[in-house]
Amino acid sequence: MTRRMRQITRRGFVTAAGTLAALAMTGEAAAASARRRSCPQEFRGMWLATVANRDWPSRTGLSAAQQRAELLAYLDRAVARRLNTVVFQVRPTADAMWPSPYEPWSAYLTGVQGRNPGWDPLGTAVAEAHARGLELHAWFNPYRVATHTDVSRLAPNHPARRNPEWVLPYGGKLYYNPGLPEVRAFVQDAMLDAVERYDIDAVHWDDYFYPYPVAGEVFDDDAAYEEYGADFPDRAAWRRNNIDLLVRETAARIRRIDSRVRFGISPFGVWRNAATDPLGSDTRAGVQTYDDLYADTRTWVRRGWIDYIVPQLYWHIGLAVADYAKLVPWWAKTVRGTGVDLYIGEALYKAGDPAQPAPWQDPAELSRHLTLACGHPEVRGHCFFAAKEIVTDRIGAMARVVADHYPTRIRAPR
Repeated sequence: MTRRMRQITRRGFVTAAGTLAALAMTGEAAAASARRRSCPQEFRGMWLATVANRDWPSRTGLSAAQQRAELLAYLDRAVARRLNTVVFQVRPTADAMWPSPYEPWSAYLTGVQGRNPGWDPLGTAVAEAHARGLELHAWFNPYRVATHTDVSRLAPNHPARRNPEWVLPYGGKLYYNPGLPEVRAFVQDAMLDAVERYDIDAVHWDDYFYPYPVAGEVFDDDAAYEEYGADFPDRAAWRRNNIDLLVRETAARIRRIDSRVRFGISPFGVWRNAATDPLGSDTRAGVQTYDDLYADTRTWVRRGWIDYIVPQLYWHIGLAVADYAKLVPWWAKTVRGTGVDLYIGEALYKAGDPAQPAPWQDPAELSRHLTLACGHPEVRGHCFFAAKEIVTDRIGAMARVVADHYPTRIRAPR
């Protein structure tokens, strides 16, 4: 069967059952369901994180059979929750969840970076997700090398050990330097190997570009800036251009490999505060992607460099400094007329966490998010962080979302 035939087959959902389901619903939930039935494609995703064994595998050193069983259980749970997309983290720390010719096997599999786990997690995930009618979006982190600063702890053949000039320590972690053209080329090669070899549906990046600021520390890219930054008014403009180049070049290369593979990015939810820039959102966030991560997310959307964006709106309705109810319309306006799909990143992990404020103790908070988003036709779906909470569902918040908004399975947007 050809790649195209597999894509058509795995998206053949039957949606007529939604009519009967909606008859049993009332009020806002029924209205939300009716709007969704009018558009038979909606993104319903979950992030499946592997860094630090956050979701999968549950710990290092499991047998191949145990790892595979855990992975399939997550896919089955996504189906049970009437989701249609799994965003699977396959390159968490400059390593790989597939037999990559560029980077070592991830230590989160066996406990030893570079040790073959005896099977192919990404290949299995793609095949098994498609067999269940799920899309599989391969999630990569471009620049994070390690969650420590000791290069000697990396696998002996790790590119960062072979090219120590590529790496900078910052905030207790190691990062590839985004200002080096050879780094930009290498990380693209490493990520796109998966596009060339597997029937993935999308390349997905999270919110890590230049690292989040750490008080009292300096990201020491002086040498790279001196060599490559002369044509820019300041270091910030040069850094933003470095990330812009990574986005544009990756997008072009994906389309050359397979134009059906989509490219999506999930940034921190605030581009800029309105007090910083009149084009920004009515927020007072302590981090702004444009200024602090050097990620000009609004420009990526407005210029159509990406296919979809999933801003992480991990705040409750009514939060003074970053109100979900104010950020959704800002993002809806940002994507309007661009052809870029907007999905909202949802903080399922906060639901029922005793460390979170009162709104997150209410099982209906996330359902209200989806109801609010229904009023903005630019919002074409949601993605939930993360898979472990999809399973445990501490206070039933995800069950409430499914009951109120997901009466039947439907296709992912195309």
